[in-house]
Amino acid sequence: MASKLTHSQTGPAQTIVFYDGGCALCSREIQHYSRLDRQRRIEWLDINRETTLLNAFGVTFDQAMRRLHVLDRNGVLVHGVRAFAALWSELPYYRVVSRLLYSTRAIRLIEPLYARFALWRYNRRLKSDFCYESCQDGYAQHRGSS
Repeated sequence: MASKLTHSQTGPAQTIVFYDGGCALCSREIQHYSRLDRQRRIEWLDINRETTLLNAFGVTFDQAMRRLHVLDRNGVLVHGVRAFAALWSELPYYRVVSRLLYSTRAIRLIEPLYARFALWRYNRRLKSDFCYESCQDGYAQHRGSS
C-alpha cells in the first residue's frame, strides 16, 4: 500500500506526482494543478520519461499506468485516492477536500469508484495509437529488467 524511503534517498522534502503525460485527460488535470502550485511544492514527473524513482519503490511501469502514484513530503509513496489526497493537500483550494477525505474516512468509500475509473482509463489508454508504442516499450523495458 505505502512504501517509504528517506528524503536523503529521494532529495528535498517535496511532494512528487507521477503521472501519465501521454494521456490527454491526465495532462489537462496536471496542468490545472500545476497552475495552482505557485509555491512549487510539487515536482511533476511524467512516467513515460522518468521511472527511476518509481523503480526504487518497486513500482512497475504497468502499475504506474494503472493508478496515480504520489510520493508525499514524508517520503511515503501512496496511490489511488490517497495519492489524490496527498496531492491536494499541497494545493490551495484543494486542501479542504484533502482534509475532508482524511477526516471523514471517505477514502475507503471513494477508492472502489476510482479503481473502476482507473481501469477504464488504463484500457482506453492502451488502445490509443500514442500509447501503443510508448506503453509497449515501457512494458518491454520492465520485463527485460526483471
